[in-house]
Amino acid sequence: MDFHFLTVILLGIVEGLTEFLPVSSTGHLILASELLGYDASVWAMFNVVIQLGAILAVVVLYWRTFWAVGMGLLRREPVSWRFLRNLVVAFIPAVVIGLALHDYIEMLLGAPHVVAWALIAGGVAILIIERLVREQRFHGIADIPLVRVIGIGFIQCIAMIPGVSRSGATIMGALSLGVERRTAAEFSFFLAIPTMLGATALELLKKGDQLTSATVGWGDIALGFAVSFVVAIVVIKAFVGLVSRHGFAPFAWYRIVAGTAALIWLAVR
Repeated sequence: MDFHFLTVILLGIVEGLTEFLPVSSTGHLILASELLGYDASVWAMFNVVIQLGAILAVVVLYWRTFWAVGMGLLRREPVSWRFLRNLVVAFIPAVVIGLALHDYIEMLLGAPHVVAWALIAGGVAILIIERLVREQRFHGIADIPLVRVIGIGFIQCIAMIPGVSRSGATIMGALSLGVERRTAAEFSFFLAIPTMLGATALELLKKGDQLTSATVGWGDIALGFAVSFVVAIVVIKAFVGLVSRHGFAPFAWYRIVAGTAALIWLAVR
């Protein structure tokens, strides 16, 4: 099979598989570039755009929720307004900090060692939080108090370090602040929509002229988008059921093993 075509498929799978799991999609894409030896800068905009396929998966799977919230907003129902308020407020820290630290974040994206250590540290953090957190007081996104939503928003910003995981930081932050597992996971899914749309818009604004190149064309982008969408659909449906039954420890151990393997490989290559 052609290496270029295989790279398109593989990056689409990696994005769809890891975007909503607490394992860091950005970190895996960075390590994939190191492992496969392709020029990461050539595929950078491709990786940004195919995130929209993963976002579309959330919209498709939860369209009834979005429809109900939209109708509730029109009817001025308090629960719908609280739902919207919580998403907007949790998103604001990412906007402010992301704009302020954009150049520094860009620099970290070229550091695979940072990804490896962040995978390990994040795995240990998940195990600790899973063991210590017992109180789960909030069972709906609209039920989360404003002050805790602000806390979740700031905790999400830790994921600007590649390898930390946006979904992992959001979910673990929510759990630490009293949100039950399923609601924490779904809040992470919904919060991904404005966060990833904002990050994609910023990248397109700054580097839109690099969207396609002699290496990566519109056909590649369309295929990667479709692959990430389909894979994300499957992953989201399986993930919610898995964490409801078994928690997040399996992902923590995966992070520790993957990060350790990455460090060893980077040291001996």
